Amino acid sequence: MATIFSKILKGEIPSYKVAENEDFYAFLDINPLAKGHTLVIPKKETDYIFDLSDEELSAFVCYAKRVAKAIKKAYPCQKVGMAVIGLDVRHAHIHLVPLEKVGDLNFANEKLSLTDDELKEIASNISKNM
Repeated sequence: MATIFSKILKGEIPSYKVAENEDFYAFLDINPLAKGHTLVIPKKETDYIFDLSDEELSAFVCYAKRVAKAIKKAYPCQKVGMAVIGLDVRHAHIHLVPLEKVGDLNFANEKLSLTDDELKEIASNISKNM
């Protein structure tokens, strides 16, 4: 099941990397709801997040927590929201979005349009806080 995320992991499609370890990869959403909107994915191709083993799911959420803390340091906000939807890309992923109000996590909201330089700067700012 070669998804866009699998291609990102293989380096076939560029991404704005925020963090990476042997099991997970975090990168900026290129259609973000807010500056700092980051996706965290397991390197193991799994369509549905709840198909991960308990140990894998626990490690996944703990890694996302580390990324969320870095986002909050780089982009101070009320909280960093977490959403798991998984309908558009059939590769388990967690959205981490800086929030000021509940409506900030509405995926129907207009997305930000950021330049390559802005995205590079955002990724760098979050990476520095990992």
